[in-house]
Amino acid sequence: MKLILTQEVTGLGAPGDVVEVKDGYGRNFLVPRGVAIRWTRGGEKQIDSIRRGREVRDVRDLGDAKNVKSQLENLKVTLPVRAGDTGRLFGSVTVSDIVAAIGKAGGPQVDKRRVEVGSPIKTVGSHQVSVRIHPDVTATVPVEVVAE
Repeated sequence: MKLILTQEVTGLGAPGDVVEVKDGYGRNFLVPRGVAIRWTRGGEKQIDSIRRGREVRDVRDLGDAKNVKSQLENLKVTLPVRAGDTGRLFGSVTVSDIVAAIGKAGGPQVDKRRVEVGSPIKTVGSHQVSVRIHPDVTATVPVEVVAE
């Protein structure tokens, strides 16, 4: 099945890319979640607008990406959340919470689709979060989760 990606999919491609995937993966996962649309001649016209939007959001070059990486890795990100006496959170920390905390700490604006949390953050303490800045550059941001 031929699809046009509308969002970045790890291991598959970036917005505007035309990819060939198995029918079930496209029909049952990518299209219903809105990360891809079926490839048609009319849909091919949308590729240019998707790519233009991606170019505006993307970091311009590798040197700039390395600067953003150093800014992110030197940040002291603290995230106050509600927690019980044992240190377990009521719920979990979301990617949106992390992006907001990076902004409050004075870091650069980060797209939440580029933030990867290995396992759900459900405890108080220090955690590592990855941010894909550029296809070749990934920053590891230390996030300190503290009880309110």
